[in-house]
Amino acid sequence: MTGKILVSACLMGHAVRYDGRSKPLVHPAIDRWREEGLLVTICPEMSAGMAVPRPPAEIAGGATGEDVLAGTAKVMEITGGDVTAEFRRAAENALALAQETGCRYALLIDGSPSCGSGFIYDGSFSGGRQNGMGVTAALLRQAGIEVYSDREIDRLVERLKIAD
Repeated sequence: MTGKILVSACLMGHAVRYDGRSKPLVHPAIDRWREEGLLVTICPEMSAGMAVPRPPAEIAGGATGEDVLAGTAKVMEITGGDVTAEFRRAAENALALAQETGCRYALLIDGSPSCGSGFIYDGSFSGGRQNGMGVTAALLRQAGIEVYSDREIDRLVERLKIAD
């Protein structure tokens, strides 16, 4: 194995999502990687001090995580609260942990304004989706970490076979 895998805590069964739930990912590779000590678990939002549960948040105005990192977009709660600073701190914490522990890959929950890598919600709080990355996924990718969504676990499995 050429590197560890940073993984969203909610995918590992931890009740850390904004709604206080988890979204466990069941796949034989997860068990194998856990046994091999390859998984490094984080909830970026919790690492930045955000509560569970917390109000839903989306990147405003159809923007993406890259826009948040560039300072041209905000992450807003449904209540109107601006949580941009918390999401930026969450991304920085995730990147620091990935670098400290030798993670070359990340397996993150899709749809999240933090961890989404294939799609995120469009900022209207109406359930509308758009292609794009959340803040953490964007920062990890900018740092050269390969990011995969929970829907792409089979791609990550194949990628790791090639990397061995």
